[in-house]
Amino acid sequence: MNSLERDCETYLNHLKAERGLSSHTIVAYARDLNHYRDYLESLGICDTSAITSTTVSGFPVHLSHMGLAQSSIGRMTVAVRGLHRFWADEGITSDNPAQMVTPPAAGRHLPKALTLDEVERLISAAGGNQEDPTPDQLSDWALVELLYGTGARISEILALNVDDATRMLADTSIGLKFLGKGNKERVVPVGTFARQALDSWLVRGRQTLAVRAKQATPALFLNSRGARLSRTAAFNRIAALGVLAKISKEISPHTLRHSYATHLLDGGADVRVVQELLGHSSVATTQIYTLITVDHLREVYRTSHPRALAG
Repeated sequence: MNSLERDCETYLNHLKAERGLSSHTIVAYARDLNHYRDYLESLGICDTSAITSTTVSGFPVHLSHMGLAQSSIGRMTVAVRGLHRFWADEGITSDNPAQMVTPPAAGRHLPKALTLDEVERLISAAGGNQEDPTPDQLSDWALVELLYGTGARISEILALNVDDATRMLADTSIGLKFLGKGNKERVVPVGTFARQALDSWLVRGRQTLAVRAKQATPALFLNSRGARLSRTAAFNRIAALGVLAKISKEISPHTLRHSYATHLLDGGADVRVVQELLGHSSVATTQIYTLITVDHLREVYRTSHPRALAG
């Protein structure tokens, strides 16, 4: 292991042990920094002390030539700035060559929310509320209702255990406790529809899959082998339901989180309340959803008011 690899590993250990970032975030940082290491090694640089400000400023240009999106280039540049700041603060390098390097400005990106009709179609496509649903349909129904009914991240939903759900179902006054980014806990209320779907999954569906497991698991959501459902499998399930529901938008679990936030704000919820429900550390992150609702109001006005358009 050369000094560059060793010093990058030191930074990742710092993010995990001292900053308390989640394993998913650490993996994302590692992936971005691997791009930076590949770039440095392509220039023949394997020693941390050999990196200059010119070297660092060439990294965004290199990524642009690779055809990466501006948002990806900006994220990787921010990761590199954090890396060099840490190295300078810890005395690993004598200065910070990334200090004057800024990420490229990115255009405004608004998350795509589903309409209420599309949410209803997605839930119907899951099929759990049919007369004789299969265990997979009950699972999909509960998964969609929970994602839309709580606005939780898919990683937070899949980390839930049966005990978390049964406690919540036994007492209507409590919600579900989620462990979000930075190990920040929050409790989110769960509505009647999500409770009904979750109860049906636990009573009528989960046991059928649980008996297939080689080893018992406390996981709330299971795959066809009875093990904890993975993020990839959950993404595939939601995408497949979107196709089944004939929704033209590309749909992922995060689409339901976006929809949850947008519909709350459309309904008059305060942005700081939505911030707490989503587990955002900054209200600025939540405010992007207010842009969606303003655009929606503008469109309603344009198509509904008799004097909104000339001619």
